Amino acid sequence: MPHLVVLYTPDLEPQGAIAQLCRNLADTMVAQRDEAGTAVFPVGGVRVLAYPAAHSAVADGSGEHGFVYLNLRMARGRSPAVRQAVGEALAQAARAHFAPLLAQRHFGITLQVDEGSEVFDAKVGNLHALFAAC
Repeated sequence: MPHLVVLYTPDLEPQGAIAQLCRNLADTMVAQRDEAGTAVFPVGGVRVLAYPAAHSAVADGSGEHGFVYLNLRMARGRSPAVRQAVGEALAQAARAHFAPLLAQRHFGITLQVDEGSEVFDAKVGNLHALFAAC
């Protein structure tokens, strides 16, 4: 963890550059630092996954309005200031990414940051070891 999931209406895919959005958001997460200058998120734990909605209904139902929902889930332990800064940085990255498209058409963007401890959390993999020297 942290995991950032992006859900979007499929009409945004042709011009939305969703793969680039994922990279931009991941880079934004990796760049975050806490009050002591320490990385907020381990590089090996950063995940950004994007999915087009199989079905959607937005606004008046005309089909002309899109939507992007970003949900960051991170474990507890970060200060309120760090959580706020992370949210603002991700929101700014999303705004910057979609600015050209927002100038052309109507759609909404929502970012939500959730923090909490899991009831059960199993992890298997070797990505953290790969980036341990970073």
